[in-house]
Amino acid sequence: MKSPVLCTMDRETGYQQFPRLCATQEALRTKECCPPWEGDGSACGASSGRGTCEDVVVSAHPDGPQYPFSGLDDREKWPLVFYNRTCQCTDNFMGFNCGDCTFGYFGENCNERRESLRRNIFHLSRAERLKLVSYLNLAKQTISRDYVVVTGTYREMQNGTNPMFAEVSVYDVFVWMHYYVSRNALLGGPGNVWTDVDFAHWAPAFLPWHRAYLLHWEHEIRKLTGDTSFTIPYWDWRDAQGCDVCTDELMGDRSTQDPSLISPGSVFSSWTVLCSQAQDYSARGVLCDATEEGPLRRNPGNHNRNLVERLPTSDDVEFTLSLTNYDTGPMDRSANMSFRNTLEGFGDPRTGLGNSSRLGMHAALHVYMNGSMSSVQGSANDPIFLLHHAFVDCLYEQWLRRHRPSPSQYPESNAPIGHNSEYHMAPILPLHRNRDFFISSKDLGYEYTHLLDASQKLAESLHPSLDELRDVWPWLLLAGLCGGILTIAIAAAVLTTKRWYKGSSWLRARSWKHAFALPERQPLIRSNEIEETNQHNYQTTM
Repeated sequence: MKSPVLCTMDRETGYQQFPRLCATQEALRTKECCPPWEGDGSACGASSGRGTCEDVVVSAHPDGPQYPFSGLDDREKWPLVFYNRTCQCTDNFMGFNCGDCTFGYFGENCNERRESLRRNIFHLSRAERLKLVSYLNLAKQTISRDYVVVTGTYREMQNGTNPMFAEVSVYDVFVWMHYYVSRNALLGGPGNVWTDVDFAHWAPAFLPWHRAYLLHWEHEIRKLTGDTSFTIPYWDWRDAQGCDVCTDELMGDRSTQDPSLISPGSVFSSWTVLCSQAQDYSARGVLCDATEEGPLRRNPGNHNRNLVERLPTSDDVEFTLSLTNYDTGPMDRSANMSFRNTLEGFGDPRTGLGNSSRLGMHAALHVYMNGSMSSVQGSANDPIFLLHHAFVDCLYEQWLRRHRPSPSQYPESNAPIGHNSEYHMAPILPLHRNRDFFISSKDLGYEYTHLLDASQKLAESLHPSLDELRDVWPWLLLAGLCGGILTIAIAAAVLTTKRWYKGSSWLRARSWKHAFALPERQPLIRSNEIEETNQHNYQTTM
């Protein structure tokens, strides 16, 4: 869903780049993204003490050797290529204009602390599952009011004098974000790209970046729907024998006409994808232009078995969680005994050795889906991406609670570009550093039912049944009342009839009492028939 029109009218506060108010010639020329907060009209809500417009400070720590260039990619030292001044918010305020609350806080003054609960998707009631699918489709069909996406490099924009942006839906803003952060570096000209670079994968920031990504996505759905209690459910895929969530009630079944498409019985069959043709963009040396690129595709299980043998098992998960080091060595896909690398899927979940010939854990799910999910840059087109990464984040949280790493475990320097602790996450505004999300989910205002104690888990698993019962109990009560009234009415009728007949003289006549009496000349069933009947019933019981 794309439109070439760029609106610059006042909008509600929000998060991801590029805010409409900062996608103008003036903002790009001055390199300043400090929009006014609607509450008082001042930049960053400064008049209300919410924040101020400040210079962006980037880390000077060296990056690893994987990306040997400087000054060629717009994501380097994010966001300095586009903006060197942004809003810095105070207290519990957040947002590109400090008009919103930081994660876990609510209310007009952002002083209401509340913990949200992310739940197993199979523990949602039927109504909750319907709401989830409806919210996803609403986000896919609604043009984002707050953001546009960039379709050209800063150099192609002639240093900002020719803004190149496109409108997309709320959902597709996040599809584009995942594409942009993982795309190849454009070195100039067709086919001239650097592939060994990714600002959110293959290195330490993989888990913190996706944690921030999910939190922002969750917030956008809440803002779009007005449902502040909404949370992303997770799919616990341990020991799964297939795509359990691939049903028309959830993420869409397989089409009987074309196994690579979604069933017409699912709303997702009408979805189209964008930013999914990475090889084409690299060959032409261009960015994704956010145009539609065909239907959402998925063909789970019909993947390359040499690359992924099976879906992750409980043993794989337990081994991964047992690894004590967050990341090791060069902190890339070759890292050995690295929790991050093994969970991401490039470390063997049985040995912990990096550069595994077969992918496991997180990566195995992407390959298994055999469609839009199987391309790193285009994987967020499939809504299963959200359920999958919510469980990956849950395992990340489980590891944090089990090992309680010190902040120093997250590398300050020499990680691949974009992954040092002080690096700002591309392409997110407001600015977050990687280290900001190397903390417990509870500090960010959310919890997982998977991590609750046994009694709480049991109560949660009964939730759908209790919800169904709550939906039907008025009808059960009504049926019970009607049954009671009918019983009373019948009893009253019997008593009335009995009294009426009892008062009749002809009923007391002895001759009438024996009028229909029949003489019992022989038993109704002979003794041998009784024995045969008992034998038959016993055999039937057996």
